[in-house]
Amino acid sequence: MLHGARLAGIGLVIGILLAVVVARVFSSLLFRVSMLSGLPWLLATLVLLGTVLLASYLPARRAASIDPIRALREE
Repeated sequence: MLHGARLAGIGLVIGILLAVVVARVFSSLLFRVSMLSGLPWLLATLVLLGTVLLASYLPARRAASIDPIRALREE
């Protein structure tokens, strides 16, 4: 799960930086939302982070529940 969280963090930082650049370029298209308004940025970041952590947690939980000896025998 740590690997997934690390990748999510890197992706979110790169994504936020690119989004700020794009928001500056296309600021005329953002109606009634300030480019510096924190709530949409925070909500998008939390939704993406939650999705990545859930997607990392489910396979990690499944892998942790398997007996290692049994998994090695089957391979």
